[in-house]
Amino acid sequence: MNFSEWLDHAGSLLTHPLVSVGQTDISIGRLIAVIGFLVLAGVVVSLIDRALQRLAKPGRSVTLSKSGVYALSRIMRYTVWALVAFMGLDYLGINLSHFALIGGAIGVGIGFGLQNIFSNFISGIVLLLEQTLKVGDFVDLQSGVVGRVSEINIRYTRVTTNDSVDVIVPNSEFINGRVTNWTFDTDSRRVHVPFGVAYGCDKDLVREAGLAAAETVDGTVSNATHKSDVWLVGFGDNSLNFELVIWVNEQLVKTPARTQALYLWALETELTTRNIEIPFPQRDLHIRSGVLQIAKVDGAEASS
Repeated sequence: MNFSEWLDHAGSLLTHPLVSVGQTDISIGRLIAVIGFLVLAGVVVSLIDRALQRLAKPGRSVTLSKSGVYALSRIMRYTVWALVAFMGLDYLGINLSHFALIGGAIGVGIGFGLQNIFSNFISGIVLLLEQTLKVGDFVDLQSGVVGRVSEINIRYTRVTTNDSVDVIVPNSEFINGRVTNWTFDTDSRRVHVPFGVAYGCDKDLVREAGLAAAETVDGTVSNATHKSDVWLVGFGDNSLNFELVIWVNEQLVKTPARTQALYLWALETELTTRNIEIPFPQRDLHIRSGVLQIAKVDGAEASS
């Protein structure tokens, strides 16, 4: 078989219909072309991501935030893949007008059990467009999930806790429920660290110890508008109750348990240095004086 005959044989193999869809014969060549469309779409998406990443770099005339780049790249990615999917179906000869019937079937499906999927889909688009939630934000959800937003997808958002546990949260939960975003638009937040000292301790000395403890923790924010303070907040059963009120940077905001432990550690050190007693529960036992009466009952002594 010479080269021309081999080409004719290969051409006939590529154009040989495998299955017919409507008036169009689907052949190996058409399937290869569709795969080419997909590869081209992947290249286009990659180029768009790289171009948007360049816009996020400082020093350029037009600069986007990282969250803006992430949202825009996601939207562009979904748009490109949707266009390629329609182009591929059209090339295969599948009549796109039939999607009207499919759309009606999907509508019925939404009414019978796909409400959650559709709701999460729309919620994901809203999150990407509004940017009320961004990758890297530290959130506290109404359901009790606390962690850093690692990824926002079209159906779900991945939240990573400080124990490196990934929690898959449906997007609708961010739209319909209460969400506390600790890192929404500022880099610092105020936290309260409660502690107690024994009655009779010098309040001014306690304040001095608290402020000294705040200064020893790396990440404490102290400036003209953000100042550390010590508040007397209550009279407990066994102690004077204080709160160390400090402003912390974004890194400490994202690790609340560790932040609490750091300041308690520093407080114990400073209080011990100043001989300030940290109380423990105590009870005073009073025994009333009385008379113990002893009487004889049937020849035996009994006390009353």
